[in-house]
Amino acid sequence: MATYDLVVIGTGPGGYVCAVRAAQLGMKVAVVEKNATLGGTCLNVGCMPSKALLHASEMFEEAGHSFAKMGVSVSAPKLDLPSMMNFKQQGIDGNVKGVEFLMKKNKIDVLKGAGKVLGAGKVEVSGDGKSEIVETRNVVIATGSDIARLKGIEIDEKRIVSSTGALSLDKVPSSLLIVGAGVIGLELGSVWHRLGAKVTVVEFLDRILPGMDGEIAKQFQRILEKQGFAFKLGAKVTGVDTSGRRCRPGSSRRRAARPRPSRPTWCWSASAACPTPRASG
Repeated sequence: MATYDLVVIGTGPGGYVCAVRAAQLGMKVAVVEKNATLGGTCLNVGCMPSKALLHASEMFEEAGHSFAKMGVSVSAPKLDLPSMMNFKQQGIDGNVKGVEFLMKKNKIDVLKGAGKVLGAGKVEVSGDGKSEIVETRNVVIATGSDIARLKGIEIDEKRIVSSTGALSLDKVPSSLLIVGAGVIGLELGSVWHRLGAKVTVVEFLDRILPGMDGEIAKQFQRILEKQGFAFKLGAKVTGVDTSGRRCRPGSSRRRAARPRPSRPTWCWSASAACPTPRASG
């Protein structure tokens, strides 16, 4: 049975930085990761790939609308979505390989599988039909977050997608309904809007960007509306029917006046994230 000074469950920015620093201070360290690659949500299906698409889509929009007034004459840009996705993947691969290098450089063992704390000083790692138990003096749980699912909205990653699915659509939807006006929804909503989708955002509260400064949120909403976003605030999506060519969301209002339903081709549940369930057994 392997013995460590520290076992870190999860290799996102919290986990791998913790592991590296502990190793630099002289501890014998192992990290536990259930996914195929290191880096967690942020590097694989979160912050980094979304920033790559934000940058690429901004360049696409600039080429089509802003170059001429700066004296740069180019023909209308043509979208090559597979190449844009490949650009995103190259960024992911570079970051992931960087974390792998840090593990090797600092002599940190990488244990593949799901981690479960069995009790004081014992962690079980299960994966690929087998499991092992390691002993450790200390445990850090850095399992991050998972998709927050809403009642009545079944995510299938085909017509109804999560933030993970919204990063990898195989075509630009003609229309997109985003459930939730938080940072994640507005960020990737901007990507697909720039690439040609008609975007409608439904938010249960009477404002966008809950938790952020109210004046900033108000000004940002005006900017997005000027770009072509449509907002339905104070509204709740109660379900989505995907049996037809277009999604048919059911909705209700917190206030009077029932909202006029949108008929998007795709629906994206962007209701933020929640702590990873059962991360520690």
